[in-house]
Amino acid sequence: MALIHSFERSGNYLFKNRSYIPVALFLLAVPVIYLSDVSHIHQSWKQIITLLAIIISFIGFIVRAITIGTTPAGTSGRNTKEGQVAEELNTGGIYSVIRHPLYLGNYLMWIGIVMFTFNVYFFIIVSLAYWLYYERIMFAEERFLEKKFGKSYMNWSLTAPAFIPSFKNYRKSKMIFSIKSVLRREYSGVLATVFGFTFIDNLRHYFEYQQFDLYRISNIILAATVIVVLILRTLKHNSSILSESGRS
Repeated sequence: MALIHSFERSGNYLFKNRSYIPVALFLLAVPVIYLSDVSHIHQSWKQIITLLAIIISFIGFIVRAITIGTTPAGTSGRNTKEGQVAEELNTGGIYSVIRHPLYLGNYLMWIGIVMFTFNVYFFIIVSLAYWLYYERIMFAEERFLEKKFGKSYMNWSLTAPAFIPSFKNYRKSKMIFSIKSVLRREYSGVLATVFGFTFIDNLRHYFEYQQFDLYRISNIILAATVIVVLILRTLKHNSSILSESGRS
């Protein structure tokens, strides 16, 4: 099998199984936290790193929110677990500055959690693994778009970088930002991110003190997030409050 076909096939396979990435990160975090000696890190530096980690994850959410909130139905920004979906090529708004904004958002959200482990080696390893994993997925997606849209896709790819944004060719999106789209589609990602921070916080506390503290601030934030998510999920599936026409 030619390499181009091998990359495309493996990219499609990895795309369909990308939901297992968070599970792998949680499992890997256990030995990382257990084996990491953070006693040499001053408390003030821990607070700075924690704040920076939260900010990075929040920026990732903002990137995803902008993408989701300005994406019309049936465009290149709406793929499913079963495969690629694109009735038209989405090249405006955030897609005019980066071709894969959702994957950039994912990376920032998860690398913030990884940073919270206070282990620089884990940070580097996860970053490299993420790039190798998603490079194949991006390759498969772009092969699909190239086949379907031809020259239009090629022209767009010459002006919008794959993963690192460039604003010199920014074009306004034809879609107005919709908070409903974000509330309807992004609550699970927010919950997973909050759970990630809470998981690491509780794990580190348990390894250090050999006890579980139910009333840690991270657990309280997680509980509040779960309540909000349940409300949004109920509204999504049992009402039309968050429904919109022409949106994914």
